[in-house]
Amino acid sequence: MTTWCEFNESGDLPTGIHRADLNDVIDHFGRGSLQRCIVAERLRRIHSLVLNTGQVRRFIIFGSFVTNKPDPQDIDIFLIMKDTFDVRHLGGESLVLFNHMSAQKCSRGTLAGEA
Repeated sequence: MTTWCEFNESGDLPTGIHRADLNDVIDHFGRGSLQRCIVAERLRRIHSLVLNTGQVRRFIIFGSFVTNKPDPQDIDIFLIMKDTFDVRHLGGESLVLFNHMSAQKCSRGTLAGEA
């Protein structure tokens, strides 16, 4: 279980790298409002799709979801992939995540299968 730092006066985590597994992130940041729960489920789905590529080195979450903002609208993610990663080997929903415009829609809840 991750021990989280207190938010600063701006509602952000202190500057730095805060390592945690996905369940700890969702347990801490994915509650408090309906919007946070919705965004947390999107995060879980995106994380699953990305991990299924077998090519992830780092999955970095930043932006409003990891603040005390009550209603974050999207997920900001930075991916570091293995040197062997080739987007041409992807298909379906995983491929959508590696197209910037499609990924923007995905983080806002319009990934295939969502309302």
